[in-house]
Amino acid sequence: MIRPLLLCLALLTPVPGLAALPDTLPVESPWKAEVRRGPDGRLTAVPMRQSGGPGADAAPPQATMVVGPGERVTSITEAAQLARNGEVVEIRPGEYHGQPAVWTQDKLLIRGAAGGRPVMLADGRSAEGKAIWVVRGGRVDIDNIEFRGARVPTGNGAGIRFEGGQLVVRRSAFVDNENGILTANQPDMTLEVYDSRFGAAPQHAGMLHHLLYVGAIGRFVLEGSHFEQGYLGHLVKSRARENLIRYNQLLDGAGGRASYELEFPDGGVAHVIGNVIGQSAETDNPVLISYGAESARWPDNALFLAHNTLLNDARAGSYLKVWHEKFPGGVETWLINNLSIGYGDVQPPPLGRFEGNKRAERRDLPDDGSGQPLRLRRDSPLRGSVRLPGPAQGVDLLPTAEFFPPAGRRAIHPSSTLAPGAFQ
Repeated sequence: MIRPLLLCLALLTPVPGLAALPDTLPVESPWKAEVRRGPDGRLTAVPMRQSGGPGADAAPPQATMVVGPGERVTSITEAAQLARNGEVVEIRPGEYHGQPAVWTQDKLLIRGAAGGRPVMLADGRSAEGKAIWVVRGGRVDIDNIEFRGARVPTGNGAGIRFEGGQLVVRRSAFVDNENGILTANQPDMTLEVYDSRFGAAPQHAGMLHHLLYVGAIGRFVLEGSHFEQGYLGHLVKSRARENLIRYNQLLDGAGGRASYELEFPDGGVAHVIGNVIGQSAETDNPVLISYGAESARWPDNALFLAHNTLLNDARAGSYLKVWHEKFPGGVETWLINNLSIGYGDVQPPPLGRFEGNKRAERRDLPDDGSGQPLRLRRDSPLRGSVRLPGPAQGVDLLPTAEFFPPAGRRAIHPSSTLAPGAFQ
């Protein structure tokens, strides 16, 4: 299958409480095009759409409604009531306290204005007792918005509660929410998240607060995003039928106490490619990646893990657990060209492929400034030790991009000295 080479990176602005980010945002989207290699071997450019994929104009559309101090519409709650289908809602930088919103429109773009990210502070209020924002329209794009402090009596307050249609979230941040994003369970729903940050789960005893919780929807895409500082809940939990998890950093960090870093409790088809996935020594659950712990909800089930860098600081931990007993027909599991660091081993699956998986010591991966060993030395004997992974169910398992901190992706061009793990 022809796969895209991602050309550009969307960076985030400062997020208090998380690592420092650049002070400014580009005036217009930096995503210009994807380069695709055709059957004849030639490279061609395809314009990018706003969600981070191909298919629409690169230049951002003009705002049709501007929200903020001094504007005709000053509150987010009012903006959600006034917006029409096809609206482009631009929110001025600043803090918006206790202004919950329900968005029900179709073909809606909500974006933070250039020059700073607007911050939605719950301040004890919520939309419908669910979230800071509830989204149940048709196609909705959210770009460059921050959500903080969601709390509701049930303990499931979310930065965004997604309940219908297609939602695309880009360059946004979710901090100190009971759930960063929480979705409904409709199989025709699609969620895409690009170049965003999730962190600082509330430390409520006995509560499971997930940084990102995807229900039983049709499709889930997560790319270029950073997750850290979970507490008892998971960093990412998805019940989706189809999952594409690429070029992210799911790294709980020192002091983090997340349970699973990545979980697919109901099976489904999951492509996990080019990610950094790591648990801390203080983890609340020794498994990094879990598949099928609760049920076999979907008719098609398969797990493809390729070119991931897996870090385990928990002495009793393990990298992967597949609950095979939940799948009478077995689960095809491919483990190809992954790099493991820390305690435990990556075990061959009963059914599937197992090749090119390597182990490295921390001394083999110098700290690149992130505080974690992520990239092999240039003279590492592991470079050139693995082969091209090939496609799986129409998805190429060879990464064409890599995570770029603090959140985003940058294109890579794997050479003949192909290395295991997420970085080339």
